[in-house]
Amino acid sequence: MRIDRRTATGHIACAAAYIIFGINVVVCRDIATEGGLHPVVLFSMRALVAGALFWLVSLLTPRERVPLRDVIRLAGAGVLGLLTPQLTFLHAIAHTTPVDLSVMSTTTPIFTMFVAAIFLKEPITWKKALGVALSFGGILWLILQSTFGGSGASETEPIGIVYCFANYIVFALYLGTCRPLIARYSVVTSMKWMFLFSFLLSLPFTIPHLPHSDFGAVPSGVWWEIGFMIVFSTFIAYYLIPIGQQRIRPTLVSMYGYLQPIIAIAVAIETGMDRLTLTKMAAAALVFAGVWVVNRSRAADPTADNRKINT
Repeated sequence: MRIDRRTATGHIACAAAYIIFGINVVVCRDIATEGGLHPVVLFSMRALVAGALFWLVSLLTPRERVPLRDVIRLAGAGVLGLLTPQLTFLHAIAHTTPVDLSVMSTTTPIFTMFVAAIFLKEPITWKKALGVALSFGGILWLILQSTFGGSGASETEPIGIVYCFANYIVFALYLGTCRPLIARYSVVTSMKWMFLFSFLLSLPFTIPHLPHSDFGAVPSGVWWEIGFMIVFSTFIAYYLIPIGQQRIRPTLVSMYGYLQPIIAIAVAIETGMDRLTLTKMAAAALVFAGVWVVNRSRAADPTADNRKINT
């Protein structure tokens, strides 16, 4: 199957972004458990610094005029693509292990597929349905073992799973509904507005927590991790995701989420933060079997990756 340069760029951007996200799972687990800062405070820090970087970069790029109606839509995209997913992720990582969270993250394509079918009229073939069913079966097995296995080895809690699925559903809505809007503007233009509104909307929730935030007590190593989270996992990764959105289909973008558990599991095991059991390996095998089936479905349509969204 021939892939043009534009499509290849989209694939590379998504791959790089989700590799960063995989590392970020382990980094944020440490921040959430050792940093002592409330998730909404961490999000406001991310949005403020990353947003400022995007606005600075915008001064060096051609200016784009954004009508008021699209500014409002970008505010909504900020809620779906930044504010809610990042807040739910920071809450989730405090109540789940890196391996469990990463494997559960592979359910995003399931939700994205249905959202794209509703809003973008992408067909759901029987192979896609079979693939996501296999993946979901693996996720369900992992959840049952981690939460109700009774071994005491897992630190995953039911509330963490709730936050995980809230994160995946909202981000799937973002991928499935916001692509036409994101495709109208450059990455810098869309991101600077989305981060601006996300930061402003987070302030009413952040301000009450500031008096109780002891920034001086945060270990120096955690500050380095916060720096990675802000610069790489927020600014660079969120610069790359819209590049992928503009060039490949939403379902394909979300499928790159399967890189995240591979990277996160490797880093978590290497650092001693988590361990990979036979049950988790079997559950992951089911998940990746589903990926293979979905990929076979995509391969049957050689023009799928080159379809464009009318804007």
